[in-house]
Amino acid sequence: MPPRFISAGYGYDERQPAANNGKLFGRRRTIHQLFGGGKVADVVLWRNKHLSGVILAGVTVTWFLFEVVEYHFLTLLCQFLIAAMLLIFIWSNGAALLDRNPPKIPEIILSERTFREFAIYLHARLSRFLVIFQNVAMGRDLRLFLLVIASLWIISVVGSFFSSLNLLYLGYLCIQILPALYERYEREVDHLAFMGSRDLKRLFHRFDTNVLNKIPRGPIKEKKYR
Repeated sequence: MPPRFISAGYGYDERQPAANNGKLFGRRRTIHQLFGGGKVADVVLWRNKHLSGVILAGVTVTWFLFEVVEYHFLTLLCQFLIAAMLLIFIWSNGAALLDRNPPKIPEIILSERTFREFAIYLHARLSRFLVIFQNVAMGRDLRLFLLVIASLWIISVVGSFFSSLNLLYLGYLCIQILPALYERYEREVDHLAFMGSRDLKRLFHRFDTNVLNKIPRGPIKEKKYR
């Protein structure tokens, strides 16, 4: 097992066990649990390789049509509906000739049970996101508050250099690939992350000791209140 490091610059001892159990960002749950532990987590972590591959291929084709071929959304939608109508027409008439029941598209695509489960899942995730957003926005954890603002600002700057579709596609690729790679090489990534964190904390401690603490400061005068 890789060694665990904690910064020695702030009174910590490297021989003591790490408080966050050696996990990246101090997490205590597995990657699968962080993504909900359900079908979404299976897709993101490639537990269901067939479904993950189909979704990735569909997203890639959509990106290719809109960004590379430069299809317009309305044109693509109309052509897709035309192809769907032709397919249903052939299917329905073929079923009548073969003395079979015609296709029931609403039950196949949007069954009541599937739609209800998706709506419940979406409602739960949206509610959780809003609760987390409110807690961060209230500023109870100032460090997290500033980190989120800085992250959003960086994303807004990066977004000005890419189209919205490219940015969404790049974000989806990161979600689809990086968690699976991290789960596969978790120990190595955690080890490198702690080494980097240790070195950064030592560097900051040296900067604080050799530079910031040597800056002359005048005496603090107490304000007189009348």
